[in-house]
Amino acid sequence: MRHESRPTERRAPITPDDARTLVEHGGTLTVERSEQRVFDIREYEQAGCRVADAGSWTDAPANAYVVGIKELAQDPAELRHTHIYFAHAYKKQDGSAEVLQRFVDGGGELIDIEYLAVNRRRVVAFGYWAGYVGASLAVLAHGGQLSAPLVPTTRMDLDDSVARVSSAPGSALVIGARGRSGRGAVDALARKGWELTRWGIEQTRNLDRATLLGHDLLVNCVVSYGRQDPFVTVEDIDTERTLRVIGDVTCDVTSDTNLIPLNAATTTWSDPMRRFGEEAAAGPLDVIAIDNLPSLLPREASVSFSADFTPLLVDLIGRTGAFAAAREAFVQATAPLR
Repeated sequence: MRHESRPTERRAPITPDDARTLVEHGGTLTVERSEQRVFDIREYEQAGCRVADAGSWTDAPANAYVVGIKELAQDPAELRHTHIYFAHAYKKQDGSAEVLQRFVDGGGELIDIEYLAVNRRRVVAFGYWAGYVGASLAVLAHGGQLSAPLVPTTRMDLDDSVARVSSAPGSALVIGARGRSGRGAVDALARKGWELTRWGIEQTRNLDRATLLGHDLLVNCVVSYGRQDPFVTVEDIDTERTLRVIGDVTCDVTSDTNLIPLNAATTTWSDPMRRFGEEAAAGPLDVIAIDNLPSLLPREASVSFSADFTPLLVDLIGRTGAFAAAREAFVQATAPLR
């Protein structure tokens, strides 16, 4: 399990408790040291894991599986291992071709966690906590209390912050409300008394844009794999609307499937909100598009993810179960590059 190259990534794909279970069942887990990870390295040592320096995965045996969360460092240029992480490289996102070429050139393999699926249904994700945090940040932004830089916290402290600006909650629309992210967003908003509208496939198939724009805030939790009518466009800035804040949890901002094309770039912990239409008659429209939202609740997010992820590893060697779909996605994505 590698150290994360992104400074704001605090999560772990495998917790110390689940690492202990893997070791007790005969697995060998080497954990790189990381000052930013929410779990102390000593917890992994006590669980029976080996410990290595950050970045040492490059020297691991060729048959090692390298597990992480977010993007790899730029070196080495060629990747010879099997890497398991969220690569965001299969929908022509910015830089995706370069990422896939590194695997082709090095003879390695990418197992994108987003594509671990059984019967086309994802079996592991950070979605719930992404939705929970995304909706909470949208409420803070709506109340003028989203301060930067953002820092990792706990669910209790985040709820307390949201409660302080929710004395007069407004109306919120969650699109994709039945999925993991949507359920997290709904839970966060419902706890604070927001008037909720839940949309699913039926409502997005024939979009009622006026109703959408009539909410105070929007939380987008839809993962799109093909083009469809976008939810909020540049043209909507100057139309009659109540909408003031968008929490774009999906954050597919550089893909052709971006459903919030008003915004085409991620926001960050240091600059979490992008404002559009400063002079618009309906007022400005703020967008939050942070692509590692669950890392702001790193312990809660890691515990739930690891509990779902580690039992799947029994199918890793044979690429069976959920790993079969991930393998096929990699083969199809890299075929044009070979």
